[in-house]
Amino acid sequence: MKKKLTLIKVGGKIVEEDASLQKLLDDFAALDGCKVLVHGGGRSATRLAEQLGIKSQMVNGRRITDAETLRVVTMVYGGLVNKNIVAGLQARGVNALGLTGADMDVIHSVKRPVQDIDYGFVGDVKRVDASLLGDLIDKGVVPVMAPLTHDGEGHLLNTNADTIAGETAKALAALFDVTLIYCFEKKGVLRDELDENSVIHSMDEADFRRLVGEGVIQGGMIPKLENAFEALNAGVSGVIITLASEINSQGGTHIRK
Repeated sequence: MKKKLTLIKVGGKIVEEDASLQKLLDDFAALDGCKVLVHGGGRSATRLAEQLGIKSQMVNGRRITDAETLRVVTMVYGGLVNKNIVAGLQARGVNALGLTGADMDVIHSVKRPVQDIDYGFVGDVKRVDASLLGDLIDKGVVPVMAPLTHDGEGHLLNTNADTIAGETAKALAALFDVTLIYCFEKKGVLRDELDENSVIHSMDEADFRRLVGEGVIQGGMIPKLENAFEALNAGVSGVIITLASEINSQGGTHIRK
């Protein structure tokens, strides 16, 4: 029987503000069993870029990552944000290890090909080494993964944290009974975006297609849910979309096959 593993993905806003970071660290440390944390850090990267006189360019919510911007996101994601989380977890008795995709060759990506837009040094994940991650986890280590990967040719690549979480969960599903939790600023998927309490508590793929057709689910929530169903179809046991402050509750939207 596989060990249970919880993989939490949190956005930059949660880990960049002290009060929400401390609450997250408390809640994450309290999770039973094996666990992995994947984090963002975009607002801190934007602030540091401004201080350095580097203009941040975003297209459809994605950061254009030129060589200067890559240096900034590497400092912020792989350094400041990641190591603050690791230190905070160590203080709570969690033996955390901060990783980028380049460490142990754990996530190998390719530079996104130029089509309509040149995103620069942005990576699309090709492979996650679940065996090495699994060895660490079995030894009681808790990986804390920054949104950076590498191409095997000496280049780091800025990589979407949702993608890293989904691909890592799918790879680890061969070894563990994985629950993937995407944390964002709402209580879950809402039936009415103006009503915080209109959470859709459970959803399968047929429900999803119907709600998209009805216009209830739209915008950025569509790719997030498509990623969730991809994860389930690849062997992940369950996907939950909820608030970061609710990771120890049974709340949020539970995505099922």
